[in-house]
Amino acid sequence: MRALTVLPGQQGSLAVTDVPDPEPGPDELLVEGLAVGVCGTDREIADGEYGWAPPGRDRLVIGHESLGRVVRAPSGGGFSPGDLVVGVVRRPDPEPCGACAHGEFDMCRNGRYTERGIKEIDGYASELWTVETGYAVTLDPRLADVGLLMEPATVVAKAWEQVEKVGSRAWFEPRTALVTGAGSIGLLAALLGVQRGLDVHVLDRVTGGPKPGLVADLGATYHHDGLDAAVRAAKPDVVIEATGVGELVFGAIGSTAAYGIVCLTGVSPAGRNLTVDAGTLNRDIVLENDAIVGSVNANRNHYAAAADALAKADLSWLGRLVTRRVPLDGFADAFDSRPEDVKVAVTLGS
Repeated sequence: MRALTVLPGQQGSLAVTDVPDPEPGPDELLVEGLAVGVCGTDREIADGEYGWAPPGRDRLVIGHESLGRVVRAPSGGGFSPGDLVVGVVRRPDPEPCGACAHGEFDMCRNGRYTERGIKEIDGYASELWTVETGYAVTLDPRLADVGLLMEPATVVAKAWEQVEKVGSRAWFEPRTALVTGAGSIGLLAALLGVQRGLDVHVLDRVTGGPKPGLVADLGATYHHDGLDAAVRAAKPDVVIEATGVGELVFGAIGSTAAYGIVCLTGVSPAGRNLTVDAGTLNRDIVLENDAIVGSVNANRNHYAAAADALAKADLSWLGRLVTRRVPLDGFADAFDSRPEDVKVAVTLGS
């Protein structure tokens, strides 16, 4: 079968290669790959910035934003041929830390976890793949065209869970939320904020393309004239930061209303220096009882929450998040980021 593979650490090595058909184990599903989403992590792996091949192998099958249809399932496992499924990305470490042992492998404390398509386990960008039944999640059949949004939706489902857990330290009744960044993570974060009944504002720098309309059709407010103007309009109780841009990260931290919460989901590049008034920032955080939390990855509970959120969303709106679909042989186009992109998909079928 064909798969999209890379030599981790070697720029320009991304290629469609022939790999052996997978053989499912006794507790595994055999799945026909339908599509994978492409995100910044995939592009960084393709650029040779990181990634780890499975032990004893040179090449890694890329792809962690999965979507597939079950071909074969073990009896009694809760799955049937034809089910629409996605695969969980992370696996706990072999000698579980406390978090991994409690099913919270997204909070692994020793870094020995592995990840499909990223770290030491093949991903989902192949015509067939296998997944353990305990790491497969069934999707509503109506999501067949947009189910590849499931993994990024799990990231924001976890982010909102973290916000709510931090908020529960005292009385917490947020009314407004600001999301910085209108990529797939930001727009899905806005969706989940609207589903929570919040007045949601989204900040991005573009004025054209699909993003302003996608935000408006959520019933949210789109801003493109800088963080200060967005903050004045939103007066946010909660900020979900989805860009990783240093100026926005520190600006977001200092922008919430009293007893505000900032959840950071974007990963900033290293090596860039900023001048920050650390004293004023610290003073505001302390005197306003503010909180800042980082959030990455997701566990099974977040997959369930994301599946529920997608099932409740408007399907035509979700479909507009997938701005380009590229066949497997044309994968290079999918890794060429364009300003109008929200989510680009690589289709895996013939």
